[in-house]
Parts: sequence; C-alpha cells; structure tokens
Amino acid sequence: MAQTAHAPHLAYLGTQHPLPLTADIALRLAVVLARWSERSRTRRALVKLDDHLLRDVGLERDAALKEARRMFWQG
Repeated sequence: MAQTAHAPHLAYLGTQHPLPLTADIALRLAVVLARWSERSRTRRALVKLDDHLLRDVGLERDAALKEARRMFWQG
C-alpha cells in the first residue's frame, strides 16, 4: 500500500509560513480520511484477487483474508 505524504507538516504553499490552526486541522483530517478510504478500498480489492495474483504479490490466501478483515482505521 502506498504511503501518503504527511502534508500537515509541509510548509504552506511552498513558503515558510505555517498553516492557520483551522486549516492545519482540516488538512490533517483530510489526510486521515483519505488514508482510511484507501485502506478500505485496497482491502476490498485484496479479497477479489485470485490465488495466482496473490502469489505474485507474495501473499497466501489466509494472510489476504486476515488483512481484508481488518477495520479501515487499523494501520
């Protein structure tokens, strides 16, 4: 699963000025929601892979099912 950049720690629009508090909170929330959405989507897709494709990515069926059963907020 691809890692998402920790955008809240980046400077605002390439300048050295930090984000205003409300914008920082909103950005952090958006990053968390995007990460949760990606986890949910990829875990649903993992269940649909056949055994051949699972072997290609180095997973056994049991490991794929175990990962797919995890909740979206679990890293």
